[in-house]
This record gives sequence, C-alpha cells and structure tokens, in this order.
Amino acid sequence: MTAVQLNIMDFFGTPVFGISLSIFVYLIGMWLFKITNGFFLFQPLFVGMVLGIFSLWLMAKVFSVDVAWLYRHAYKPGGDILFWFLTPATIAFAVPLYKRNDIIKRFWLEIGLSLTIGLVIALFGIYWVCKLFGLNDAGIASLLPQAATTAIAMPIAEAIGGNSAITAMACIVNAVIIYALANFLLKAFRLTEPISQGLSLGSAGHAVGSAKALQLGSVTGSMASVAFVLISIVVDLIVPVFTNLMGITP
Repeated sequence: MTAVQLNIMDFFGTPVFGISLSIFVYLIGMWLFKITNGFFLFQPLFVGMVLGIFSLWLMAKVFSVDVAWLYRHAYKPGGDILFWFLTPATIAFAVPLYKRNDIIKRFWLEIGLSLTIGLVIALFGIYWVCKLFGLNDAGIASLLPQAATTAIAMPIAEAIGGNSAITAMACIVNAVIIYALANFLLKAFRLTEPISQGLSLGSAGHAVGSAKALQLGSVTGSMASVAFVLISIVVDLIVPVFTNLMGITP
C-alpha cells in the first residue's frame, strides 16, 4: 500500500464509515423526498445509491486512489454489515403473508400461475433486450434475477455467473420506476381489483412497490407483500433453469 492508502485505512478503514455514509445519504434522500411531496426521482433508496456512488468517486479523486480500492477497503466493511440486515428484513415480509393466508388458500392457483407466467415472459424480454444491446452472458446473468428482491437476487446472480453489484442496481432502478409509474400502469392495464394491484406492484417493485401498494389500501398492501415474497421463491427456482435452457454459462 502507498502512504496515502495507509492513511485512508487508518481514517476510514472501519465499519463505522460505511454505515455512517449509508445512513447519511439515505437521510438526504428522505429529506428530498419529503420536501418534493414524493417526487419519484427522490425516492430515498435511489437517492442514497446515487449519492453514495458519487461520494466514493469524489473521495477517490480527492485522495488520488482508485475508486474500486476505496470501495473495498473503506466502504465495504460497514456496507456488508448493513447488507446482512437485508435478509431478516426480507423474511419479515412473511408476517403479512401469514396474516392474509386466507387469500392465499383461496386463490393459490391463480397467484402461482400469474407470478410464474409473468416471470417467464419477463425473463424472455430481458434476455432478448440484452441480446439486442450486445451484452455478454455475464451481463445477461446479472439482469435476469432482478424480479426478486435485492437480498435474494444478488446471490442468484453470482450463482449463475453474473455481477451482483449490477443486479443490485437493476433491482433498485426497477423498483423506483415501478413506484413512479404505478398509478399509470394500473390504469393502463385496467387493474382495479386490490388483489391484482397488490400482486403486480409487489412482484414488479419489491419492497418499494409494496410501500406504494400500502398507500392504495390494506388488502392491496398485503397482497403486494405476498407477491414480494413468492416472486423471490419463483425466481430462485426458475432463473437457474432458464439460464441453462438459454445456454448462459458462468
């Protein structure tokens, strides 16, 4: 290591830096989201991601170090701790799923078929769009699992030869778009029933889509949580099979 890198390690090389930076940029996102009355571009998760990347890039320029090195040695120790909490947070969505298990028991076939068919159509769409833009197998594998929540999509992407960082970005951007266009899409596809609205928002927008669904009503929010959990299970089962079928190799 150079003298500059050693100084950075002494000052930033603890989990406190990564945790503090993540919380700080997220709080900025919450503030912007509030003062703009919920303008979709200031969705806190999206703002936090953009500001976090910009902060690391700016610091790398100031200290004349490689941004990838700064990420691994300064941010990642704290970022990994925060990432660990994604798993229990995701599992917590099973609570509303359990509370509305009456709907699942009544419509289990319709829910299962709609999520599975929708995912298969989405996978083919992602695959051919990636081919159209000339992405290689690693790029395609990075984008295929984005229907699942970030905590589940990232390990799936790594297992099929993708880049988990790209997958995380795709999941977040996808969720922000769904949040922004939710009302328009529901009207465009004439989804008026709370169950269909919740399933569509939860499966397409993950936790952010579920938050939007909660604004539309308790049943819609509960069904979004159901879809949020079940679509991740479906992705875990189908995406590896799809990659083998399409000849995508790690």
